[in-house]
Parts: sequence; structure tokens; C-alpha cells
Amino acid sequence: MSSASYYDRNADDLVARYDGVDPADVHADWAPAHLREEPGFACDIGAGSGRDANWLASRGWEVVAVEPSALRNLAEERSNPRVVWMDDALPDLRALRALGRRFDLILLSAVWMHVAPKTRERAFRILSELLNPSGLLVITLRRGGDAAENAARGFHDTSAEELAGFANHRAIALRSHTTQPDLTRPGIHWETLVFAMPDDGTGSLPLLRHVIVNDNKSSTSKLGLLRTLVRLAETAPGLVIDRTDDYVEIPFGAVGLYWLKQYMPLVLHHRLPQRPTGRGGYGWAKEAFYHLQDVSPSDLRLGARFDSDRAVLLTHAINDACENIERMPVHHITFPGSADRQLFESGFSRTRATSQPIVLSREYLTKFGRFRIPALLWQALGQFACWLDPVIVREWRQLTSNWDGPADLRSPARWAAQTGQSAAQSASQVRESGAESYTNDPFEWTESRYDTGIAHERAKQLRDDGFALTCVWSATRIRKALHIDHCFPWARWRNNDLWNLLPARGNVNLSKSDRLPSSGAMADARERMLEWWRHAWVQSPEEDRFFMEARYSLPGLDVDTPRLEDIFTAAQHQRARLKQDQQLIEWPT
Repeated sequence: MSSASYYDRNADDLVARYDGVDPADVHADWAPAHLREEPGFACDIGAGSGRDANWLASRGWEVVAVEPSALRNLAEERSNPRVVWMDDALPDLRALRALGRRFDLILLSAVWMHVAPKTRERAFRILSELLNPSGLLVITLRRGGDAAENAARGFHDTSAEELAGFANHRAIALRSHTTQPDLTRPGIHWETLVFAMPDDGTGSLPLLRHVIVNDNKSSTSKLGLLRTLVRLAETAPGLVIDRTDDYVEIPFGAVGLYWLKQYMPLVLHHRLPQRPTGRGGYGWAKEAFYHLQDVSPSDLRLGARFDSDRAVLLTHAINDACENIERMPVHHITFPGSADRQLFESGFSRTRATSQPIVLSREYLTKFGRFRIPALLWQALGQFACWLDPVIVREWRQLTSNWDGPADLRSPARWAAQTGQSAAQSASQVRESGAESYTNDPFEWTESRYDTGIAHERAKQLRDDGFALTCVWSATRIRKALHIDHCFPWARWRNNDLWNLLPARGNVNLSKSDRLPSSGAMADARERMLEWWRHAWVQSPEEDRFFMEARYSLPGLDVDTPRLEDIFTAAQHQRARLKQDQQLIEWPT
């Protein structure tokens, strides 16, 4: 999108002009017939003054408003709480795509003429990939007007036929094509094209179903890799190293780390077989893995630090996991009908284990190489994680139901040989290690158990030091009934990151329970959340952890130390994503 300088220079006048027209009248040629009564999730690209975004929000829609010019700064000041603003532009929409979301409605009102002809096909493809099944893409095309003004504003000639051709190539249906005059300027009229995504449109879900259900499996490694990637896409979108139109790259070490966290309960604690009897060991479960039996999965959180001895063991274990992942499931998971076209690409680089302490950072995990995933598949893994994970687990249970397991799991003596302990010591340690982290369900992700301790101690310390500790939700002082609330409910999204732990009065926290804060509740709590983060974590011993956790678990944070305001905006995007993906009940109702 060009000529942002024109909109920067004339922001005040343009806002007054745009807001002087009723959006219901502007969109009267398509909205009554196509805009559904039940609100959903919308993206207004080139949102300008926020007129249309606020109109949709007033009808109950959750809206991401994308605007690259100074208009955005004016619009944010008076925006509906259901609107979250973003600085981004066509054709790339790089920041928007990094959110990992899809929308029920994408609106480009008076925008398409800014897109250069040579980038339009790619821009349309990107837009179509951001649509939900049955989602609408609405594009208006300007006709007429003063030629000099059009040139100053960076307009290009547009064609409805060109757009229809792009839609045909993407298997998107043209639902309507209408024309209406501009409401205030004679000599200008608008064409509106409404496109609809007929189904998933990407093929990602059928592809995943093929791997989960139909693909031949001689061990659990294919399911293990898919479940690992689902977890990463859902909980750690900030780990992405690079993103193109076609692929997303993440640190291979992150894949290896989450692989270990997934298998530790299954193998070290519950000692369940992961391949049939008589097949030997697992390839990736070597000496280093068995020596991690006194480390719980919750210890292996992103951002965790390890001393030199543990660092050596963990580096060896991740090396073993990555090497086996590349040799086995990556090599054998292929596109349907192709024996040699791999679905995933990996470039393993063996990392030298040193006696230096390590931090489980993106930089450390990238030392093990890069792992490449089709971009649309990565988006589907994150968006449908709450549905995919149970399907994978159900198939996993069925696959292993009749397996007795390799000898090294059935025999305490064999286990002792792996760990260098006596059989009695080994059996006792396996039973007792990390007992508080494990559950009776071997498939439950136990890398993060419910824990508000560090935030609770910090809140009490600040209160004792005279800080006016305030409930982020009710804005009332907390004197006795101090609770630490997971901003996004633990029961729905298991995340103990410091940014997600907020001080609240006990009665308010109990009232909120396991519900998701509404966009209005988030907007109202904004300054109190920022104040808590600033006093609790910035310039504290936990500052690095605070920023690292936010960077990895929230979408769209590209710098090591983002502004607190940017963390809040990213949290708003994550709130909308959780609501959309899991259909969560909001608070207050």
C-alpha cells in the first residue's frame, strides 16, 4: 500500500471526512444480504479512521483494524474496545499473518487501488489464506474522481474481472458484484465484490487427518511429531524464526525439546511402550534422556536456565531427539500419494555440549538447526489445536493398546544399565522424581503445572513495601484477600507466564472463574495491567524471564524487549484467538 505520506499529512481532514458518513449507508449494497446477524471475527484492512471497524464492533464483532498511516493514531484514541489496532499493510501483511488467525470477514473498503498491479495476485492469495471456512472477503473498487488527486494518493487502475480471475484460481466463489454512487462526491462510484470461502480452502485438515488416521505407523513417532508441532503452534508462536508465503521455520531444538517433554511422562514415569515388543529401544531415548529422570517436564519451560551438568545432559538429549526425528518421522511423513515428497523439512545441526550454563532461548534452540513447516499447515495446527490434540491422543492410545513394549521399559535391570544405577535405585527414582508434575493421565501435557507462587510472593512484597496493590479487574485496593488470577483461564490455556498472572481480589477472581475476559474488561484493565507489569517485573530479577515468556507465547512480538504497551496489544490478539478457536464463554457475561 503506497502513499501513506498523503494520509499522514492529511490525517485530521480525512478522519473528519470518513466519519461524516454513516457506515451502514456506505455498505448498504452488500451488508444487508451478506453480513451475518451472528457476530464473528473480522479484519478491516486499511481501516483509516476506524469508522467501519467501530461499526462492526458495535454489532458485536471482534475486529482487527490494520492501518499503516497516522490515521491509526487518531483512530485508536476513540476506538471501540472490541477493536484491536495493528500497523501493517498490503501486500505482505506480515504482522497480521504472524497472529496465526483466520477471520469470518475481511473488509477492504477503498483500499485495493493502492495495491500495485504486480503484487495483486500474491496479495489476494494472502487474503484468501486468512479466511475461515465460509468466510467473506469484501473488496470495493473506486471508479472516477480527479486524476491529479488519484495520482497524489497513489491509486492504480483496478478491474473486477482481474479479481474474479484471482478468486477462480483460489477456488473462492464470487457471491455478488454491485455498484453504488459515492455518498458525498459526485463523479465517483464504487464497485463491491463479495467473495466467499466455500470450505477449509487449504487442504490442511484433510492432510492432517491422513497422517493421524490413515498413515502406516510402526511406532508412535509420527503421532509424536504432529502432537509436538500442535503444541508449539498453539503455545509458542513467537518461536518462529522466519516466515514466507509458503513456509514457517522454527528452531529444530524447540521440536526436540517439546518431543522430550511429551515423552518423559510416557516413558520415564508411566513406562508405556511406544513401539511393539521385540523392536529394541526408541533411537532417541539414549543415555542422556534416562539421566533426565529427576527433571520434570515443567522444568523444561522456555526461558529456563540450567547449570553446567544439566546443560550437558539436555544438549545431548535434544541432539538425540532431533537426529532421530529427522531420520524417522520427518523422512516418513509424506504427502498422500507420494512416497518421497516430505511434508516437513529439517536441517539438523549437532550441537556441541559444553560445561557452560544454558538458557532455553530461541537462540540456543536454533543451534540444533531449523525445522520448516508449510505455512498454512502451521496456521491450522495452532488454530485447531484444541481439536487436533484429542484426536491425536485417541489414535495414539488405540495404536499402542496391544503393545507390551521394548525390554528396556519392562526390565528394571535394563533401565539400570541405561542410567548407571542399581535396579532398586532406578525404580524408586522413576516413581518419585517430579511426582508433583505428573498426573494419572500419561498423555496430559505436564510441562507446566498450575503455579502462581512467584507472582503471589511478588505481590505481597510490593504491598508490604507500600505499593498500592490494586485488583486489575475491579480497580479496588487489595488489602487482605489477595488472589493471583490467570488472565486467560488455566483450564482453557495452560500458561503460567508472568505476564499472564495478575493480582485480583478474591471475590472477583472467584466470580471470573474459568471464563475469558471480554474485550471490554481487557480494555478497562489496560492501565492497571501495565502498572502491575512495570512494578512487578521490569528492573526486577525476573525481568528477562518476563520479556522472554511474552515474546515466545504471544503473537506478533518481534523484539527481545518489547514495550509493555505492545505486550498488552499482543495479549488482546491472543484473547481473541482463544475466544475464536475454543468458543470460550466471556466474563463478565
